[in-house]
Amino acid sequence: MIIALITVIHIIVCAFLIVVVLLQSGQGGDIAAAFGGMGSQTAFGPRGSATVLSKATTWSAVIFMITSITLSIFAARHKSSSSVLSGVTPTQKSQPVQKPTNPVNPTPQPK
Repeated sequence: MIIALITVIHIIVCAFLIVVVLLQSGQGGDIAAAFGGMGSQTAFGPRGSATVLSKATTWSAVIFMITSITLSIFAARHKSSSSVLSGVTPTQKSQPVQKPTNPVNPTPQPK
């Protein structure tokens, strides 16, 4: 029951993290302005205050990592004695393909 709840939270956080990251604006222009552009006072452009999107990204990334670690711990502790293929019965065994001993078109020998 707890694994199902953590899995649902993990999936919701994954979708939220994707949306929040895609909504943020890129910072490529600030870096380009830093190396020869006007108006930049620092090495990688001015750093503004943390926006709501950047805070949401940080918190969703933290929750994503916590749920990932928790699910991996639960998966490692769950010891299963059965295999995925334990209930499958083989229908037909395959035979190895043998090469013919007498080829139909032998390569001509130089004279």
